[in-house]
Amino acid sequence: MSSEAATAVRGDLPPELDDPLFRTALGQLDGALERAGVSDSVAEVLRFPERALSVAIPVRLDDGTLAVFPGYRVQHSSVLGPTKGGVRYDTAVTLGECAALAMWMTWKCALLGLPYGGAKGGVRCDPRSLSLVERERLTRRFTSELLPIIGPQRDIPAPDMATDAQTMAWMMDTYSMQVGHAVPEIVTGKPLSVGGSVLRPEATGIGVVMVVEGAVERLGWTLDGARCVVQGFGKVGAIAAAELAARGARVTAVSDIEGGIHAEGGLDLAALDAWLRETGGIAGFEGSQRVTNAELLELDCDVLVLAATERQVTEANAGLISARLVAEGANGPTTLEADEILFARGIPVLPDILTNAGGVAVSYFEWVQDLQRLFWGPDEIRTRLGDLMRDALERVWALAEAEELTLRSAALVQSIRHVAAALQSRGVYP
Repeated sequence: MSSEAATAVRGDLPPELDDPLFRTALGQLDGALERAGVSDSVAEVLRFPERALSVAIPVRLDDGTLAVFPGYRVQHSSVLGPTKGGVRYDTAVTLGECAALAMWMTWKCALLGLPYGGAKGGVRCDPRSLSLVERERLTRRFTSELLPIIGPQRDIPAPDMATDAQTMAWMMDTYSMQVGHAVPEIVTGKPLSVGGSVLRPEATGIGVVMVVEGAVERLGWTLDGARCVVQGFGKVGAIAAAELAARGARVTAVSDIEGGIHAEGGLDLAALDAWLRETGGIAGFEGSQRVTNAELLELDCDVLVLAATERQVTEANAGLISARLVAEGANGPTTLEADEILFARGIPVLPDILTNAGGVAVSYFEWVQDLQRLFWGPDEIRTRLGDLMRDALERVWALAEAEELTLRSAALVQSIRHVAAALQSRGVYP
């Protein structure tokens, strides 16, 4: 590669990828490359996705008008196997965001030893403004546009922000109708009735707490009696909060998109779940005080679980974090600048590519079960998940201590070395 081309790779990004989240992902990669010991040529291959698809999705709305939504699917690396990653519906979806999330998914899969590369996709829309029928039309047309690049041995979608098991069932059905037979292994995160796996909806939250539990043991304390704050009381955060409470922790604050609630004595999570089902939000829960999302991050606690969205802890507020341990249940919630501040303050950060990898782990289990048409029970799933998460944490912790790295750097270095070894073994075609 010429020096001019290399500068373009490392400096000015192509405009379609110039997104703050992708710059964060590249910054993390570049920082870890210094310790990973891979060749410059392999490093260049890892910086950009293999394939990025941009589509226009026409959807007939309930009022008879036609709307067109932009959609994306990015496949970062297929060197380890078919690509794997979620599909999100959100007003902030961009190609660059999908590229960053696809890269992180590559590292997650490599870290856990899964035979996958990373992918991510999404549609830029406001899902809350769409009816159920409109979301189905959107999903089926989006799936149709993805047909040339997805498949059980090519790219396997999964749920993400504002998508769920029903979304995956629509995707599976659309794909299956095109090939003429049921293909449950085309997506994961499906309903049990069409080949889904037990514990898949809860897997990410369960995995977060498995990693947190292993980390606090290594730090010399326990979760029993620990004060925990959970940002994001959704698909990941609510499960993580329940798992923390089951281990004796005191969940003192949680938040949703509207803000947070705080009770120093601890929240009654069963009562909070009932309140959420009744009112649609956590605001006004009896015995709690209202806090903003910004204030919630600064509450004094032992464990802060970031399970909302990206770029929540930044240079502006990292100095105000009062947790003993930060766990990334969401993707990219901590910026590069915040990482440095937290490290300098002695606050360990359990990185996203390790901590929230439980979702893709059980997605892998679901895919394997679908391929075999042989299904496992919840105890076996939980045991297998625990084995994967504990093994990954042990390897990351050992490397961090041996080479004096942050946990994030150690996780990235392990993942990069694994992918780089596969790239070097396979070579470049032609």
